[in-house]
Amino acid sequence: MLRLGYWAGQEQYDPERLLSFAVHAEAVGFDIIVTSDHFHPWSDTGGQSGFPWIWLGAVAEKTKKVEVGTAVTTPLFRYHPAIVAQAFATLDYLYPGRIFITVGTGHAMNETPLGYKWPGFKEKVERLREAVEIIQLLWKGDFVDYEGKYYQLKTAKLYTKPKTKIPMYVATSNAKVAEMAGELCDGILTNPRGLERFLEIIDAMERGARRAGRDPTRLSKAMEFKVSYDVDYDRAYKSALFWAPTAIPRDKREHVSDPRQLEALVGENERRKIKETWLITTDSDDIYKALANFLKMGFDRVYIHSASPNEEKFLNLLGREILPWAREFFAEKVEPLMRYRPLRMRVE
Repeated sequence: MLRLGYWAGQEQYDPERLLSFAVHAEAVGFDIIVTSDHFHPWSDTGGQSGFPWIWLGAVAEKTKKVEVGTAVTTPLFRYHPAIVAQAFATLDYLYPGRIFITVGTGHAMNETPLGYKWPGFKEKVERLREAVEIIQLLWKGDFVDYEGKYYQLKTAKLYTKPKTKIPMYVATSNAKVAEMAGELCDGILTNPRGLERFLEIIDAMERGARRAGRDPTRLSKAMEFKVSYDVDYDRAYKSALFWAPTAIPRDKREHVSDPRQLEALVGENERRKIKETWLITTDSDDIYKALANFLKMGFDRVYIHSASPNEEKFLNLLGREILPWAREFFAEKVEPLMRYRPLRMRVE
């Protein structure tokens, strides 16, 4: 089943305004509200940094049935895995069946300001695996002893357990991490940068699932669809440039935690990359075409991350035209193929 999500960027909007967008998103037909989980925003100018777990509780209370969750929570440093387990167990106790979490290795900009030393990739992946194991053990509700390389639990127990099974997804574009997701979690959040690369990630997830004796067809494939829409192209492009620091090469931005410095590092290369990685358009037909390609690739959860200058207007367009079309397209063109064979369609 296709699930369509609205991406609520904590870095760009204050919590009150973002809450109004989330309520609006449910009203126009979104199935999911997903929110980022940052300590620092990407940009200093106009940046925000609301605490997402508190905000999720407010969204769940203000809405009726949408799923609510994060993308991406990093349970490695500023959040101990046991505290993550406790927070999301409480959310599910209050709003059963509506809570999910996406975990990942994160960004240095959210951890080093709190005094943590940012490790290399190998250690981050090892920490992530331990964190996933701890969270899932605690959610079962028993006393837990855990002796890991990085984390230890000594007779720890969650006395307020989740009422339902909380889906856990892993954000990654790395095959090794995707294998772990297939082995332990409910799916992945990835990006569609090139069909061959995408298929490699999916194959790794499915390989991990089979190795663990799990059914890979039950695992979800989610993506973040970045779009800025306006009748004036320059306005749409300028609005998307708020996210230009995300286009700074990782090997450079991982050494910077000050949003002022990140903003200052944005140059022509970063501005060009925003044009390449975001759909910046004045024509809604471009959105239909992009969504069709993503759905053909087999994504069953699509999170629409908008940087549009007029968010309310864009939400109305999505609800009136695009969301119903996407569900119909998926049901008629994609879902029948997924039932009978792995999806390996050519995208245009």
